Amino acid sequence: MAQGIVYLIGAGPGDPGLITVKGADCIAKADVVVYDYLANPALLDHARADAERIYVGKMGGAHTKTQDEINQIIVDRCREGKIVARLKGGDPFIFGRGGEEAEELVQAGLKFEVVPGVTAAVAAAAYAGIPLTHRDHTASVAFITGHEDPAKDVSNIHWDKIATGIGTLVFFMGIKNLPDIIANLIKHGRPPETPVAIIRWGTRPEQRTVTGTLADIVAKARAANIKPPSLTVVGEVVACREQLNWFETRPLFGRRIVVTRAREQASDFAALLANAGAEVIEFPAIEVVPPPSWDSLDAALAKLSSYDWVVFTSVNGVGFFVKRLRERGMDIRDLKGLLVLAIGPKTAEAVEALGVRVDFVPKEYRAESIIEGMGADRIRGKNILIPRAKVAREVLPDEMKKLGAQVTIAECYETVRPGDKRDAARRRFEAGEIDAVTFTSSSTVENFVAMWDSPDEARRLMNGVTVASIGPITSATARKLGLEPSVEPAEYTTAALAGALVEHFARAPRR
Repeated sequence: MAQGIVYLIGAGPGDPGLITVKGADCIAKADVVVYDYLANPALLDHARADAERIYVGKMGGAHTKTQDEINQIIVDRCREGKIVARLKGGDPFIFGRGGEEAEELVQAGLKFEVVPGVTAAVAAAAYAGIPLTHRDHTASVAFITGHEDPAKDVSNIHWDKIATGIGTLVFFMGIKNLPDIIANLIKHGRPPETPVAIIRWGTRPEQRTVTGTLADIVAKARAANIKPPSLTVVGEVVACREQLNWFETRPLFGRRIVVTRAREQASDFAALLANAGAEVIEFPAIEVVPPPSWDSLDAALAKLSSYDWVVFTSVNGVGFFVKRLRERGMDIRDLKGLLVLAIGPKTAEAVEALGVRVDFVPKEYRAESIIEGMGADRIRGKNILIPRAKVAREVLPDEMKKLGAQVTIAECYETVRPGDKRDAARRRFEAGEIDAVTFTSSSTVENFVAMWDSPDEARRLMNGVTVASIGPITSATARKLGLEPSVEPAEYTTAALAGALVEHFARAPRR
């Protein structure tokens, strides 16, 4: 049996982009991923599809597993010869009980490695615009547990020394004990006017920061209903936030935006929204899969040299076309002599990434604009191949046929409704947590509406939610189904759609 190993991995404080390269690599090769409440579930995307996932989260006293049970899980899986990724929020050796788990593995004679993570103390403060050290304010910082029971006879925290002996104090998970923490600091000499910041869900789109002083922070935190998980920073460096607050000032910060695009194509669009500060909620209304039959595409590929034009209407079409081309023992050299039309810039990029030149990209992605841009003489009497989705609009091929072209439609993929994620999404819609839903094609609108029990339910859930459409065709479908778009970019691309959302929410009040 192969020897197992446990990687104790720091998941960082919440932003999945803060996972280390080594941490992501260890998750990717793991047979088992054991993860905490504070580890962002998005990090599980690094895991293999066949990897076992075990949630062992602890939240406000509601523990799915005791620490002893967690220890036993990682020991048992490692003894089975498996690679175990033990994913822990922040850094495993800073209030993460990573040392205790490592000791269990040592006692069991098992192999382990520690993969440090970005601790919440550093990251949450940085995302709140607070440098923990600053030449003008302090040269020392301390990390302190906020969990210590105030009723203990003897404290492990030397309040008399840290209150005035260290410039910046960072308390982990101290909301419940905040009044006692503040009282001890003031009692032992820290001035009541000392600046304080409390950061909840640091580095995540839902980050909230409340600032005050030792004298008033307890009342401010209570008024703001601040709850765990939160971090408390005490010290003059908190004053830097007024100038350095970069994360919470991004244009879409705090906005929750649903992306209905197929998961395979959603990443770039989601990244644009996230970089602008949005919390992106992936709720794919379509899934892109191979067609039920390759017959029409195979027939077209068999006589590929007979075509004058090949028209790609989407990035998906390019991908499936080339995949099938290669499966039949062909390659891009078989496109020699054909003129290539790509409906939009992203589709053109996908084609040219293959080393194939695109001969025409229309300024507008509508049939009328395509016909006008190509010119009737380049269509009349030509043999045109359109590899596309199984179900698609017939406007473009019909217009080409009217000009005397011979048009072949070859099915190379289809869009279907993915697995049901309605319940979780419904709760967020009904709670009024969703700011916008984005639609990047007519099929995303149709499938989104069809996911609910009725069109009326879809319209009810979307009441007060911004409908963002990529272009006029998608907007027309939305209106037909009772959804009125209020965001539509001048250019029909996801980048332009993200920009239009930024402009829209710059004017819109928060829900």
